[in-house]
Amino acid sequence: MTQAEFIISAVTERDFPREGIPEVVFAGRSNAGKSSLINQLAGEKKLARISDMPGKTQSINFYRFDRLFYFVDLPGYGYAKIGKAASRQWKHLIELYFRDRPAIALVVQLVDARMSPTKLDMELSEWLDSLGISRLIVATKADKLSNNQQVAQSSKISDAFGGRPVIFSSSVSGAGCKEIWRRVTEAAHNK
Repeated sequence: MTQAEFIISAVTERDFPREGIPEVVFAGRSNAGKSSLINQLAGEKKLARISDMPGKTQSINFYRFDRLFYFVDLPGYGYAKIGKAASRQWKHLIELYFRDRPAIALVVQLVDARMSPTKLDMELSEWLDSLGISRLIVATKADKLSNNQQVAQSSKISDAFGGRPVIFSSSVSGAGCKEIWRRVTEAAHNK
């Protein structure tokens, strides 16, 4: 069993940990289920705070696993009821993070399995591609779809991301988590 611990909520780049161990980043829209997936993968219900109000995460949260790598929970995009100044500040912090972190091993880009990727999902995808950062597409909330709906959505989501494979996951049932862990540990080991 992995040992996971919360390290820091970074609100400026000075807050970023400097250990240099691999970092696995969770990015996606507000309410895509980033914190829920982190908790499911960690096997802990309250490691990452979950809120009923999308956009609650307003910092970059670092969780260390077995002192070997970090999970990094980014603020969500696209829904939060925040002012323009705060939105610009988040965007600036996230841009600094990606430019200043050579230890990024993988970005887990989360999309809601029930929906087609949004314009913001595609913008994030293109930006990560331009930075040359390895990415894994995870469609969350798969438990809310039938098997037939999952097949249809898998094709639709994969096509939107240029044919990339998509892992369907559920923080309720744990579906997809073994495959996500396999990819995470592989990426962290190869960093």
